[in-house]
Amino acid sequence: MADDKHDQERITFGLFQREQRSLFGEILDWMLTPLLLLWPLSLALTWFVAQGIATKPFDRALEYNLQALTQFVVAKNKRLSFNLTPQARDLLRADDSDLVYYQVLGVRGELISGESDFPLPRDLETPEPGRVMLRDDVLRGDEVRVAYVWLERDTEPRRLVLMQVAETTGKRSTLATEIIKGVMVPQFIILPLAVLLVWLALVRGIRPLNDLEQTIRARKPDDLSPIGERDIPQEVAPLVSSINDLLTRLKASLTTQKRFLADAAHQLKTPLAGLRMQAELAQRETNAQEIRNSLQQIAHSSKRATHTVNQLLALARAETTGRTLPSARVDLASLVLAVVRDSVPRALEQGIDLGYEGPEALPEGQQRNGNPTLLQEMTRNLVDNAMNYSGPGSVVTVRVLLDRFSDVLTVQVEDNGPGIPESERERVLQPFYRALGTNVDGSGLGLAIVHEIAQQHDATVHMADAHPDSPRKGLQVSIRFAPRPDSTRASESP
Repeated sequence: MADDKHDQERITFGLFQREQRSLFGEILDWMLTPLLLLWPLSLALTWFVAQGIATKPFDRALEYNLQALTQFVVAKNKRLSFNLTPQARDLLRADDSDLVYYQVLGVRGELISGESDFPLPRDLETPEPGRVMLRDDVLRGDEVRVAYVWLERDTEPRRLVLMQVAETTGKRSTLATEIIKGVMVPQFIILPLAVLLVWLALVRGIRPLNDLEQTIRARKPDDLSPIGERDIPQEVAPLVSSINDLLTRLKASLTTQKRFLADAAHQLKTPLAGLRMQAELAQRETNAQEIRNSLQQIAHSSKRATHTVNQLLALARAETTGRTLPSARVDLASLVLAVVRDSVPRALEQGIDLGYEGPEALPEGQQRNGNPTLLQEMTRNLVDNAMNYSGPGSVVTVRVLLDRFSDVLTVQVEDNGPGIPESERERVLQPFYRALGTNVDGSGLGLAIVHEIAQQHDATVHMADAHPDSPRKGLQVSIRFAPRPDSTRASESP
């Protein structure tokens, strides 16, 4: 069963078609195809080389025979003669495979001795005395190798004498064929061996990938620890690094989801239990006023549960999708002003003086990159917290400040409520933590959401007393956005 995947991959040699792309087969193709294509070329080159090797010793023997026969071409009384001795005739004796022919032509082109149908050389116009020449020709329908020389003899008139000796090419072809056989037979053994060795080397080379596959398959579903990179080849290291990065992000996402589920279950347990208890009490009551009170308590608990769910969803969205939501140029002044305007009806209802200080819009060069939805959620939580904890008759001021010297942009929300002790300011940024002494209903998620969204936008959260000298010190929360990377600060100008 483990080999079913490998059986489905059609791995063959050469240039092939596959149902599924196989790295093993593709590498094998690129290694073996050139080898198989070059093999016939190698045989052809070997054939030409063998022909040259087989020709050289027979050419030397043919030249030797020609030079030996030229000694029997003599001139007596200005007349040319060719007298063969028994030893000379042995040179012309044919063996079992080849025939030897000769010809001697006089100064006037007359036949002195030999074959009358012997073909003439092609360089009759420029003969070179004493130099043995070789050529391929055809005599009586057979291919022959010809050695010929022009001789100077004391004849009348004084002209050159042509001496030619030819031999059929049977022995040469036989020797060349034997050489080819001697080369080809080992290649027929070596080539399959080479293919086998290449295949084994590739199997060994690709084994780390198979080991990596088995390691990943053997993992438990909840094991998101990084894959070890110690014994991994250098070429696979970037892939493993990317997988480890994915596992790290997946682990963080799953951790966030688990925490969200645990937090939701914990936070919704109390209001849901209250709803159930009030519903049971209302069922037992017969007094209309008591039933009305129970219904009011149910409405209050339902509102609290709805607020908790919305806060949990906002925190989950900020933690898990802040880096993946689309980013755009955001005018923070316009965004903050819109949130303040949306909060005015609630402020009037609760008797809170809600105000805004800052520009209605920022110049395009001072805008920041960010996600408008998350930034709006962050600002709304700041304003809601200030209004919830400062109480009726309080003053809440929202500001957008821009330091043109340092290019730092700040969103600031200030109230005159009870404030937060300095020792607890770090803790209130954690989910579900609430400062002691507050009687306001809440989930303890508002500032945690603000802190998470600020981190997503490379901003920092700072808290300070709004009125240090007043009994109600209030709270001033400032979200400071870092300078733009392309900003030109005044301090850097010459």
